[in-house]
Amino acid sequence: MASVATVAPSKASVPAASNSQNATYNQKDKPTQVRLSNITAAKAVADAIRTSLGPRGMDKMIETGKKEVVISNDGATILKHMSVLHPAARMLVDLSAAQDVEAGDGTTSVVVLAGSLLVAAEKLLKKGIHPTQVAEGFQHAAVEAVKILEDISIPINLDDREFLLKSATTSLSSKVVSQYSSVLAPIVVDSVLRIVNPAVDTNVDLNDIRVVKKIGGTIDDTELVPGLVLNQTAITSAGGPSRIEKAKIGLIQFQLSPPKPDMDNQIVVNDYRQMDRILKEERAYLLNLVKKIKKAGCNVLLIQKSILRDAVNSLSLHFLAKLKIMAIKEIERDEIEFICKATGCKPIADVDSFTEDKLGTADLVEETDSNGSRIVQISGIKNAGKTASIIMRGANQYVLDEAERSIHDALCVIRCLVKKRALVVGGGAPEIEISQRLSEVAKTQVGFQAICFQSFAEAIEVIPTTLAENTGLSPISIVTELRNRHANGEKSVGINVRKGIISDMLKENVIQPLLVSTSAIELSTETVRMLLKIDDILASR
Repeated sequence: MASVATVAPSKASVPAASNSQNATYNQKDKPTQVRLSNITAAKAVADAIRTSLGPRGMDKMIETGKKEVVISNDGATILKHMSVLHPAARMLVDLSAAQDVEAGDGTTSVVVLAGSLLVAAEKLLKKGIHPTQVAEGFQHAAVEAVKILEDISIPINLDDREFLLKSATTSLSSKVVSQYSSVLAPIVVDSVLRIVNPAVDTNVDLNDIRVVKKIGGTIDDTELVPGLVLNQTAITSAGGPSRIEKAKIGLIQFQLSPPKPDMDNQIVVNDYRQMDRILKEERAYLLNLVKKIKKAGCNVLLIQKSILRDAVNSLSLHFLAKLKIMAIKEIERDEIEFICKATGCKPIADVDSFTEDKLGTADLVEETDSNGSRIVQISGIKNAGKTASIIMRGANQYVLDEAERSIHDALCVIRCLVKKRALVVGGGAPEIEISQRLSEVAKTQVGFQAICFQSFAEAIEVIPTTLAENTGLSPISIVTELRNRHANGEKSVGINVRKGIISDMLKENVIQPLLVSTSAIELSTETVRMLLKIDDILASR
């Protein structure tokens, strides 16, 4: 019988073998660690703004690098000012910005939804389901969710002003200015209807609606103005007019001041006669410019802001006042296009091309004083383009800034209705309906798809849960009651935040555009899929 000799392994070879096994183990483990790190960072951002969701959501005070203070509960604004370092967390900031561009409203909901989907994905990953399968399952569930939303949506006609007002009011209800929604909602709806043709248009250019902010008075004093409003005031220091009837408006992009050389040259004058000649030349040059302007029939002159030299000087203002021409300077470069569209005038870059056909016509241009601030109002404009001007008033700059953001969101809601003419109810009702229907669909699926559908259905309930939390209600009892009512066929039942009960959202007039909900689901799912597919973070040189 042959004997078997056993050789004891050397001490050096044991650690070497275990080290190589550890290295292999670590390489396999690394993608999981990276995914969990990304999910944790993104969840932190979602949790930071979760308390801002809904009408009873809290506001955030943000101190910028320049020591300016911003107070807001708008998701996109909060995230834009937040200092986010982790690349995965920055994706949620971009997600909020994308929702702001696409729909304009629902910027907090989209981030909260993405955070909830990431929590669901994390649980699935821990069960051993492959990230690609999770991403694919979520994608199919999102497509199904959008179909459900379209199925429960209410088609609308843009001629139905009542529905538009209800949508704008719902958007404003979660803002600081919610108590003024009865004033702001009609202004928002009328300003959009002024610039679109409901029968033809499928989009709204919000650059055609201008909001002029003035400190003084309250938000109640905000108004939609016929014609055009300018932030700048008329120059009356040289005795120029501040009111012109039958106005001919010219917009110039050249300066009414003596020309300067391109380089800094110094001219030494050692003789009084030479000094007189320089002053006489300057006087003749400016008088010639002003005469050419008057010859074209212009009596209201808008002067673009100049960087290189003064747009006007005291001598040119004196000549303009003598010829009864109203002068308004400091017109910003980005205002030019809006002013031209509103008044029908064309910008003039050179005095030689200053002709009557480039002027706009209006019945009245006057400087008015109300609530302690001065504005220039142009009314009765002939050949006016489709534009709208809103004068916004408030007690201080913080209130004005937040009110402007609120009005922008409400304008975006009406724009969504122009793009996709359908509404869904609010108050967490559509999310519960999606959750219930997706759970039913999940039962018909097989394998990992069924688990992903069920997880997606549970994750989307974060919206009613958060609404209940922020209102001070019990999320478990509220969501359970909602599920029960929806299972009994009450599709439009949601959380009535003001009364703290469950009621029919359609009767409470809590409605929002279909586009806000569909784009929130599509964009958040897209971002979660992208995060799940990342298995390593590499630093570039």
